[in-house]
Amino acid sequence: MINNDMDWHGLLGEKGPLAKAVSSFQVRPQQQTMAEAVGKAINNNSATIIEAGTGVGKTFAYLIPALASGGRVIISTGSKTLQDQLYLKDLPLVKKALRSNTKTALLKGRANYLCIHRLARSQMDARFSDRRSIVHLHRIADWADITDVGDISELNSVPSDAEVWSTVTSNADNCLGAECNDYTECYVAQARKKAQEADVVVVNHHLFFADLALKEEGFGELLPSANAVILDEAHQLPEIASTFFSDMLSSRQLIELSRDILAESLSNAKDMPTLRDHLRALDKCVADLRLGMDKPGVREPWYKISDKPVIKQEMKNLNQIMSDLLLIMEHAGKRSKELASCLDRLEVLKNRLEQLNQPKDNTVQWYETYTRSFTLVSTPLDIAEPFKRQLEAWSCAWILTSATLAVQQSFEHFTQRIGMENPDELMLDSPFDYWHHALLYAPPNMPEPQQHNFVEALVDAAVPVIEAAKGRTFMLFTSYRALNEAAELLRDEIDYPILVQGESSQVDMIEKFRALGNAVLLGTSSFWEGVDVRGKALSCVIIDKLPFASPGDPVLEARIRAIREAGGSPFSEYQLPQAVIALKQGVGRLIRDDDDKGVLMICDPRLRSKSYGRTFLASLPRVPKTTKQEDVERFFKVHAL
Repeated sequence: MINNDMDWHGLLGEKGPLAKAVSSFQVRPQQQTMAEAVGKAINNNSATIIEAGTGVGKTFAYLIPALASGGRVIISTGSKTLQDQLYLKDLPLVKKALRSNTKTALLKGRANYLCIHRLARSQMDARFSDRRSIVHLHRIADWADITDVGDISELNSVPSDAEVWSTVTSNADNCLGAECNDYTECYVAQARKKAQEADVVVVNHHLFFADLALKEEGFGELLPSANAVILDEAHQLPEIASTFFSDMLSSRQLIELSRDILAESLSNAKDMPTLRDHLRALDKCVADLRLGMDKPGVREPWYKISDKPVIKQEMKNLNQIMSDLLLIMEHAGKRSKELASCLDRLEVLKNRLEQLNQPKDNTVQWYETYTRSFTLVSTPLDIAEPFKRQLEAWSCAWILTSATLAVQQSFEHFTQRIGMENPDELMLDSPFDYWHHALLYAPPNMPEPQQHNFVEALVDAAVPVIEAAKGRTFMLFTSYRALNEAAELLRDEIDYPILVQGESSQVDMIEKFRALGNAVLLGTSSFWEGVDVRGKALSCVIIDKLPFASPGDPVLEARIRAIREAGGSPFSEYQLPQAVIALKQGVGRLIRDDDDKGVLMICDPRLRSKSYGRTFLASLPRVPKTTKQEDVERFFKVHAL
């Protein structure tokens, strides 16, 4: 319980402990107000939604009440990168400033920790024949001898997408739990034990929802004792929740199961050759099913291909093969704990296949193809009810915060999507001086985004702005196609370094962008949020289009149809609010500090020509606007950028 007389303004004031501990600390009334609201929510066990504009300092604003509460607090953030920053940087700083003895813990999902059992088996099986994977496996084995926590993010010399990681980590499907011979040394078990003993536990949304929806990560046991749950980057919650309330069957799950059964059968079921015959049949069926689908990169409603003869036949074959395999595995499962675990996984995947063939009401069935794999998914169109049940199941404080939750000064769109009723609401503007430090430029005479020459016109309009900015520009796109087309055109037009998404990792690109100081970075959705570049290195953000989601997305298509059938307006109730929130995230890349200055260029003519353009503008910070290129050039000269 927090003392009602707690002086939040003093704690976050110019003579407070944070000011003494952080050399760059600046007093922000919005931050003090937010801390007070978070403290009140924790005391009252109430639900609170807080939009804290860029620069409010929301992390400190919720960490101080969390540490001061003396109770158990779970903090969840949007990504593992932000989770690490929160736990390794922000939390220790606040603890030191407050001289707090609060016990803290970092907890990630199983797949983020080395599995001692699976590493030993991978070394014994000699599964890999390619040199790169063998080298990676040796590096992991060397690291395994020195790591204390087994967090795979420690090992930078093996790429995060390396094939070998799936063989030396576990997931909910293949983890043996307490039945594992290596359980006493298990890094996952150790991380959970530490979390259970901690006062403040830092997780990420994917772990949080995996457990709420699927009860598979062993994290939910912390919730009953929590006094408060703080969900940062809360604008991501509806989409992440939708993912975890979905039923999914992927070719990767089937192939990994087949490999695990094969590896274990060679030790404990050598006398069952029919088992291996069925595994070969399963592998072939999965490959044939993928061949019957479309080219890679397709994401479509399932009904578009489910009646194709080849798909119908291979789905029927898959069902029969899995049924036959189940009969054999019922006998093989008695041979070892690993085979018993594989039997459980097979039963789960078989049930998912049946569920996908018998769709529930208010769900959409869709599929996605990759180069050699596919995913079949059944997604609920509305997660408000299941999410509301989770909120009501735990009698603790819920604090949801982000820089982008409101649309036209209203939280209605967000609260409806997550089923939250009558929460306390707080909207805090950014303390940054956008009016004097920024300029919004909407270039005139731009063609409509659907016109064939739109990207060419965008580049023509962007080049003089990039020249005026001396590089130092983010170009944010709503599609890879437009990004790649613009990149090709730009290479012949400017002499500044060009960094294009896909050529290296996001972390590497941001580091290069900062180091170069005059680069032009082209990125899509992953660069619209969570990227923080302060100072003159980023002085201009160019956005190609208003970020409406693709109407061809199968989940969006089904949601639009459902809203329309219910008599609603899909555009005003869903598509427009979602696009506004996405645009606010992109705009938020420009001004990241009190001294930052820069130009925001939005090339979509609909911002001025359509009535809904006013909705976008009303949701952005108050900033001077122009349609004149000379005003942009003058801005950079006046501010000596």
